[in-house]
Amino acid sequence: MTKTSTRSALLGAAFLMATSAIGPGFITQTTVFTQQLLTSFGFVILCSILLDIAAQLNIWRIIAVSGLRAQDVANNLLPGAGYFLALLVMCGGLAFNIGNVAGAGLGLNVLFGIDVLTGAVISGVISILLFWFKNAGIAMDWFAKILGFVMIALTLYVAISSHPPLTETLYRSFIPEKINTTAIVTLVGGTVGGYISFAGAHRLLDAGIKGKEQLPQVTRSSVNAILLASTMRILLFLAALGVVVSGGILDSSNPAASVFQIAAGSIGYKIFGVVLWSAAITSVIGSAYTSVSFVKTFHPWLEVNSRAIITGFILFSTIIFAIIRQPPVKVLIVVGALNGFILPLALVLILLASMKYRIVGDYKHPAWMSMAGWIVVIAMTWMGIRTILTAM
Repeated sequence: MTKTSTRSALLGAAFLMATSAIGPGFITQTTVFTQQLLTSFGFVILCSILLDIAAQLNIWRIIAVSGLRAQDVANNLLPGAGYFLALLVMCGGLAFNIGNVAGAGLGLNVLFGIDVLTGAVISGVISILLFWFKNAGIAMDWFAKILGFVMIALTLYVAISSHPPLTETLYRSFIPEKINTTAIVTLVGGTVGGYISFAGAHRLLDAGIKGKEQLPQVTRSSVNAILLASTMRILLFLAALGVVVSGGILDSSNPAASVFQIAAGSIGYKIFGVVLWSAAITSVIGSAYTSVSFVKTFHPWLEVNSRAIITGFILFSTIIFAIIRQPPVKVLIVVGALNGFILPLALVLILLASMKYRIVGDYKHPAWMSMAGWIVVIAMTWMGIRTILTAM
């Protein structure tokens, strides 16, 4: 690969991961928790960013240095573990994708007034066509980059329009009035849980970027991906906070739309449509691509027919949405929390694999990075158990 194509692939992988994370659930979670925690939500975001970076650094580096996808790393470590991990990721990816398809339909409904189901079908067709381009990987990279920039720019405008209390927010980001572990689990699950953290790492393998000599670039790309997703999270938080503290009443059935409309009027509502559709369709693409990448190495037939399987994955998600016709707020939040439980398991497998010569060769994983990874495992497991006990 040339230096230009390598840089493009690294940036594309970062945007693929970031836009995979920024879906309808991401937008909904951020708005709902802002309502609940107000300025203290800044502390939750700060904690989640640190956990996200620690988790993703370990995952991307071990996948890159081994040259193996996560399921193959797991199977090499413990026979059968990769199949179990793939099953969990596929189920989580499918659950998320139903919400993604619904969000894409709702975005087109806001923009053009068409039926949500019709909008979902149109978005599904666009997603499927993207994978049938001759250079689907490059097309996917550019699609993620363009829509990623669009989302961030438009949300920045709305955040400025809502006039959030920046000084108080900065203070409470370090000294919160209250701490919500459920929110932390949900945010981390929605950013690097399930399939999401593996989206960019698997994309780099498909682009031929692997091996010890590529680790500095892989490391930068992994951190950039988290920073991109976190920038969007912070802007959404500030937009919602400005509306809520000024007395705005959010519609419980679609709180994020209320934020955009109250902050910037009718233009804000149309901006919400663009942001929601962009977030949803890029997540449809990221979810389908990554979920299928977890099974296509299990048999040559799956590898050869991966585009057809991706097509089926998106079609199935759209059909399920057409049947249930429900993109509920609670489901999007619960799925994010469930994906948070997949992360500790996947990260344990990755961290154990980092010590196995047959997987990583003579590569020596930094001790501080391993320690940070184990802290994420312990923290997410503890907060996950606490979340379950609190809900019982």
